[in-house]
Amino acid sequence: MNLLEVRNISVDYGGIHALRNVSVTIPEKGVVAIIGANGAGKSTLLKTIAGLVAQNDGSIHLGHEDISRLRTHERIDRGVVLCPEGRRLFSELTVYENIRMGAYRMRDKQEFRERLDFLYGIFPRVAERRNQVASSLSGGEQQMVAIARSLINKPRVLMLDEPTLGLAPKLIIEVGNLVQTINKEGVTVLLVEQNAKLALKISDYGFVIETGSIALQGDSADLLKSEEVSSIYLGGGKGEH
Repeated sequence: MNLLEVRNISVDYGGIHALRNVSVTIPEKGVVAIIGANGAGKSTLLKTIAGLVAQNDGSIHLGHEDISRLRTHERIDRGVVLCPEGRRLFSELTVYENIRMGAYRMRDKQEFRERLDFLYGIFPRVAERRNQVASSLSGGEQQMVAIARSLINKPRVLMLDEPTLGLAPKLIIEVGNLVQTINKEGVTVLLVEQNAKLALKISDYGFVIETGSIALQGDSADLLKSEEVSSIYLGGGKGEH
């Protein structure tokens, strides 16, 4: 069953076609990767799904509900959450306070405490640094706080925009493992990632965006083996995986 469906959406920025008739399906409890060059429209797609950018045409469905005209906070209430590129933490607030900000619409204090304890179990370093200000953390630690903040409301769909951007190779692998852990907890993941090889290795299905349109799609394992994908996005020939 598909949990999220993007149907033929188009987005214009000041006369520029950022997205053109893009359709993407995300199965429930799956991991779907969106790859492509810088400026191809990957982040625009996530922002449109989140309600931060308005589409000109097409529709977005969560289950059987058309959420295309809902405001961003209404989409969050329904479980569609974006963890944006660049982490966007409140630098002078503590780790705990940043996560608490993500739960600003959660009224049940007991539910918040239980959810926080659950997240501390997944993110032990976040738990260790809960009383530190965000600006004192490393880039990798900040990324984990940003993801934890996005997960506090127990989303149905977590959209991750470039979660490994600027991280050291060891931390990139760690974030990849974290995405898989989150998915095993039942969260559907839509991943935009410049590191195409990592994205395809940890996802079930992939879409390739070129200049605002879907150029290729298929099972991630097949895309990893594709000569076209390998030569353009993976930095090597067919055998270089």
